[in-house]
Amino acid sequence: MPGPRPVLAKKPCVYKHILIPTDGSRSADKALEAGIEFARREKAKVTLFTAVPEYRLPDEAEPPAGSAISLSEHQRVSREKAQAILQPAAERLRAAGVECDTAYSECDRPCEAIIETAQSRGCDLILMSSRGRHGPGDLGYGSEAHEVLSHSSIPTLVYR
Repeated sequence: MPGPRPVLAKKPCVYKHILIPTDGSRSADKALEAGIEFARREKAKVTLFTAVPEYRLPDEAEPPAGSAISLSEHQRVSREKAQAILQPAAERLRAAGVECDTAYSECDRPCEAIIETAQSRGCDLILMSSRGRHGPGDLGYGSEAHEVLSHSSIPTLVYR
């Protein structure tokens, strides 16, 4: 007569809070899709993040004041750009049943802003895209993946 059947324990979720940086590109969109599935499987919360350029004071070499904008106007435009990237992505996550929030930063070094946001939000994984290019043609978050991998103490999954 066989003994009692062993009770199989449920696999514990490893990641509870994932940061997914996005710049709205096709490459970042593919990473977002992978991130949605990964977050659903892990039952993890997601913070979506984007970085927009910092405010720059016009220098003397630039054309007269017609092209310069105020700091408050720059902040308004930056917020709108960030929302245009983050809101559709957040809607996709919520439609998939994944809890999420959004964050953005005015920063000319996205890798630093990504790491800082992941740390301040208590994320235990960064999931980001890479375009798989190197050299002068390596633009956007694809060029930031190597920097995040090199400088972050938070585990980072790069979706290529």
